[in-house]
Amino acid sequence: MRRLGELEAEIMDRLWRWKRPATVREIVDDINKQRPLAYTTVNTVATILYNKGWLLRGKQGRAWVYSPVRTREEYSAALMEEALGTSEDRSAALAHFVEQMAPDEVSALRKALRGAGRQDRP
Repeated sequence: MRRLGELEAEIMDRLWRWKRPATVREIVDDINKQRPLAYTTVNTVATILYNKGWLLRGKQGRAWVYSPVRTREEYSAALMEEALGTSEDRSAALAHFVEQMAPDEVSALRKALRGAGRQDRP
């Protein structure tokens, strides 16, 4: 999985934060609060994200509304999986990753692992 580009990430960030479908106009207006960006540029990138399978698209009047296919957390997990896949020793890479985690993150990981163990049982 390829990491999102800068503008792709900006668009996805808004959609993930808003937790609702949005038009390109809404996205452009929000981005323009920080920097000027053309409507056509955002429209093109939103279409690219749709074609890549990152966004769902539906009509609302004459405008397209976009919503993410995956959550931010699913995207992050896929990036972590890809990063682990670049190592010749996944176990060692995972151990180094866990060593860098904060105690509350380690607790969350333990809880997730306990939950994953229950899912494996018939």
